[in-house]
Amino acid sequence: MPSHRDGRVAGVVLAAGSSSRLGRNKLLLDIGGEPVVRRVARGALEAGLSPVVVVLGFEAGRVSEALGAIEVERAVNPDYARGIHRSLEVGIRRVPADCDAAVVLLADMPLVTAAMSAALVARFRAGPEAIVVSRYGEVQAPPTLYSRALFPALLASGEGGGRSVVRDHGDRVAAVVWPAGRLADLDRAEDVDRVRSLVPD
Repeated sequence: MPSHRDGRVAGVVLAAGSSSRLGRNKLLLDIGGEPVVRRVARGALEAGLSPVVVVLGFEAGRVSEALGAIEVERAVNPDYARGIHRSLEVGIRRVPADCDAAVVLLADMPLVTAAMSAALVARFRAGPEAIVVSRYGEVQAPPTLYSRALFPALLASGEGGGRSVVRDHGDRVAAVVWPAGRLADLDRAEDVDRVRSLVPD
């Protein structure tokens, strides 16, 4: 496997979930003056990911509208209720053939910055590994970069999704470590309050 990859790296933002635990569509919440989904997608663009594919599902029209005019590709997963792996499949299939890899992000992680995604790409380009994961202290969570060589495995992963691919190819994984406090999603009202306290308006 080559030790240096300098082609395009795509972004795949998974934004299809129904936010059932929070009770309202968390991707439309205002964080730092913009909807969560736009904040995450904008960060992917600012990291240099190209193209950025946002996979929509639940309330696709409203979430698409919240993205505004930023230059992302929108893809709709009609089977979003069957699990996040369906959205991953939709997004990976939209990655152009000239991309060397894709960074997969979750749209409900607003503390993930452009610098974090860019660091995964830099690590991928510096070494031979096929996967670059993010670790927040002892916890592994998105964003995660997958080499194009592993796209077939992602598409065949079923409910195991990206985690099963990381597990099955553990000898081909590099990691970038982040402070544990940067790990935040928006499943509960207290999560929203904490994130808002960390992000200036």
